[in-house]
Amino acid sequence: MASAYSPEQIDRYLDYVSLPSEYRRSAKPALDLDFLSVLHTHQLSAIPYENLSIHYNPEHKNSLDPQDLYNKFTKNGRGGYCMENSIFFNHVLTALGFNAYTAGARIRLRVNNIPEGNYIGWMHIVNIVTLTDGSKYMLDVSFGGDGAIKPLPLISGHVVPNIGKQELRLFYDNIPGQTTAPSDSQKLWIYQYRNSPDKPWNSYYCFPEMEFLHQDFIAFNYYTSTHPGSFQTYQMLVVKFLKREAEIYGKLMLVDGVVKRNTGGKTEVVKVCETEDERVEALREWFGIELTEEQRQGIKGWRTELKAK
Repeated sequence: MASAYSPEQIDRYLDYVSLPSEYRRSAKPALDLDFLSVLHTHQLSAIPYENLSIHYNPEHKNSLDPQDLYNKFTKNGRGGYCMENSIFFNHVLTALGFNAYTAGARIRLRVNNIPEGNYIGWMHIVNIVTLTDGSKYMLDVSFGGDGAIKPLPLISGHVVPNIGKQELRLFYDNIPGQTTAPSDSQKLWIYQYRNSPDKPWNSYYCFPEMEFLHQDFIAFNYYTSTHPGSFQTYQMLVVKFLKREAEIYGKLMLVDGVVKRNTGGKTEVVKVCETEDERVEALREWFGIELTEEQRQGIKGWRTELKAK
């Protein structure tokens, strides 16, 4: 798929995420893992995971139109949730010359903060990039707090360090619920994490190598952003990764009215918001997100509105 973004738009984006000069278009960097990893880091740290458009919005819905995404992400500290961020990033990758496509992913929900149970369906998205040497990588720039901070190779069982002691891997296998399992033809890439080397692996989502089209995500996005059974409609979430020099070292999170900070694997509460004014100010202070007055008014009467007690 050709990128929807012009060279001028890409240059403005690279300015916005503060990409080092040696990776700008004028430097003609090699389309290798080094460039891909640096781009991934700067995207993650500049454009947060957030679902505010479902909540602070009179229409309570979001758009996957590439130009809408570009205009949203390059000002006011805004980001988006998985389909918004990853579709946007796919257009950036292809504009820069990478061989990239999007794939849908099935997720598992958390129970007592651990993903478990059946995979609930196509509610997530990843990018798959094939480099010139033939190696393939999964890039996920919008999975929230347990997302990968680096591209992950499509090598089953290959362990990659994440923030703190957390480790990640992709594992190629069948998943529970498949009526044809065990079957090599039905295997999927399973994204797994563990919070230290002595902990068990947790399976969080899975995806095929099959390309998904933009029209597929239009359907997924409608359910994920509007159905009352989707957690995105009743829980407000923001995750911003923290970068020091060239490395991501931690993250800030907002869950409903609680702001948390995690650096090196330890999470602490830094702010509890009791009112809408407090939460709007916390979004500005901790995440650099500026909401317009229309957006602030859009949450009135919505299920996630904070009402003064």
